[in-house]
Amino acid sequence: MTHPLVFIDGDQGTTGLQIHERLQGRADLRLLTLPFADRKDPQRRAEAINACDVAILCLPDEPARQAAASIENPAVRVIDASSAHRTDPGWVYGFPEMNAEQGGLIARARRVSNPGCYPTGAIALLGPLVRAGLVPADYPVTVHAVSGYSGGGRASVEAYEGPGGPQGPAFQLYGLGLAHKHTPEIERHAGLTQRPVFVPAYGAFRQGIVLTVPLQLRLLPSGVDAARLHDCLSRHYAGAAHVRVVAPEDAAAHTHLDPQALNGTNDLRLAVYGNAQHGQVLLTAVFDNLGKGASGAAVQNLDLMLAAMG
Repeated sequence: MTHPLVFIDGDQGTTGLQIHERLQGRADLRLLTLPFADRKDPQRRAEAINACDVAILCLPDEPARQAAASIENPAVRVIDASSAHRTDPGWVYGFPEMNAEQGGLIARARRVSNPGCYPTGAIALLGPLVRAGLVPADYPVTVHAVSGYSGGGRASVEAYEGPGGPQGPAFQLYGLGLAHKHTPEIERHAGLTQRPVFVPAYGAFRQGIVLTVPLQLRLLPSGVDAARLHDCLSRHYAGAAHVRVVAPEDAAAHTHLDPQALNGTNDLRLAVYGNAQHGQVLLTAVFDNLGKGASGAAVQNLDLMLAAMG
């Protein structure tokens, strides 16, 4: 049987380059790339998409919508790494660990929307707790996250790594209008019924994320504490290859979190920190924004799809 043909549309961007690197040299698939002169030619791109078995879209939102609309071959399967389809009910959300059924849905899907980097951490923390009733769906959630500057795309990378030397700030908070495009994605897939407050930031390091969600125990159901929250997450991710929930005794010894700790991997590390005296809990996620937050997740979803194709 001929190995599946995978086309990365936008393989020169930050996410596309990393996906290409992760797939290069694999013997179980063939990679289709376009010559530089053809990369912005709509006709050549449409031809490539319709000729492949799986297309991975690493494009801005509107070009991703156009690329998906150009598909005429019903056999073509798509993984969209943009945010264009993440809340579209016609697309399967590409977070395999979200629930017991999600991996199978991804494996069989024709259209998969890769999660955003920040939503990956927020949904991983909140989704199981909301579904278990430990965090009310209408809880006034606040999500704060600091990402490496690669999260800002090529322009941001150039500002820090360009020939003129680092031009970017040591730290910058953004999304001050509270209208970041990741917020509806977090709300929908975490099972929330109220829009969360999402506060993103970039630091002067290339990649990696630390994401936090603070909780007040007085606003949770009676009897819910840090231990119950940890147990729920631990049960949910038991056996998950790429998600680890830090043991309470290990979390108690932590004095800081390094956003770069899991760089180069497709892993996600979750933890629960509690202060019973003050009635407060902090949920945390550490992962690579270019790994489990983007390229690694896309390859994980691709592997699920390829396995189902036999």
